[in-house]
Amino acid sequence: MQALLALEDGRVFEGESFGAAGTRVGEICFNTSMTGYQEVLTDPSYCGQIVAMTYPHIGNYGTNALDQESNAPHVRGFVVEELTEIPSSWRAELSLDEYLKRWNIPGVQGIDTRALTRHLRERGAMKACVTTELLTQRDAITAADRGDGVIGMDYVKEVTTAAPYEWDPEARVSAIWSVAKGNADEVRNAALPSIRHQIVAYDYGMKENILRRLRQAGFGVTVVPASTSAADVLALKPDGVFLSNGPGDPAALHYAHDAVHGLMGKTPIFGICLGHQVLGYAFGGRTFKLKFGHRGGNQPVKDLASGKVAITSQNHGFAVDAESLPPEVEVTHVNLNDGTVEGMRHRELPVFSVQYHPEAAPGPHDAGYFFKEFAELIERDRAEGR
Repeated sequence: MQALLALEDGRVFEGESFGAAGTRVGEICFNTSMTGYQEVLTDPSYCGQIVAMTYPHIGNYGTNALDQESNAPHVRGFVVEELTEIPSSWRAELSLDEYLKRWNIPGVQGIDTRALTRHLRERGAMKACVTTELLTQRDAITAADRGDGVIGMDYVKEVTTAAPYEWDPEARVSAIWSVAKGNADEVRNAALPSIRHQIVAYDYGMKENILRRLRQAGFGVTVVPASTSAADVLALKPDGVFLSNGPGDPAALHYAHDAVHGLMGKTPIFGICLGHQVLGYAFGGRTFKLKFGHRGGNQPVKDLASGKVAITSQNHGFAVDAESLPPEVEVTHVNLNDGTVEGMRHRELPVFSVQYHPEAAPGPHDAGYFFKEFAELIERDRAEGR
């Protein structure tokens, strides 16, 4: 079946449909990861967006229930150059085509994703329409132009948990697993450490691998909805507070800005991705829209204190404006591609954040040490008797 990908500026790509039939509109973005397409599909940070993968062959290893980052995909559409219709993996349960059909998400293959990516890099992020129903290019372009984008949108309310819950209280899903050599049927789980710190995690659209990594680092985690007040969080008497990733425009999340501001100075705080941006507003700063965002597992970030460079996994379309931060906030990390803020900390309070994903999934593990740093921050704060 023929499918169209139409951009709001009038550029149109013709391809073939896979996954579900239908019409979807959202901001189109590209991801440069070579693997991990199922983790991309199920990352709540992509709510409201159509994702194009720059790697040419997608679907090679199928999909399975264990590799999901949430309970369902959140993308509005999926664009690839070439779809692998017959997956080759002993873990595969559904092909990518079957998986998208199951979740009613349209996909387009046969697209020149190099040309699409170059267009978005030159023109910037924009709205797009994926359709198997609209027969004319003009109709598809109009649908893209009239659809919702990301600026000013609060998609966090669509993906946050409805009620608080304890993550993995029986320690069943957080353990690191491996397969015995030569025996795919024998899966081994490493023992989890005892819980040393009880924290509260704000769910702005949190990936499950973040929760797994927190538990692996000795944290017991209570997850709360994004709209939870500072008073309600402090009533739980946490050792620290974690601010998660999530979708949409951070400027639209006034309730989150206020809650985090109310927590500052009362408990240690660690934020990543959208949580980093929310913390920027709580500090009194602001954010701006990036031309085409940072999405993929190959973003170079420099630690300004040590001079070391890490290759990081990222997924965001906004950045904290360094000039807007008050003097008591220090920029600790910068992106080597464009110089944007990738990390910051308060000079006096136990509060810090990074723009990227220390839990990866997919991506490199260079930044995994930040979970240990959060634990050490909590221990120092406790020793100082705050």
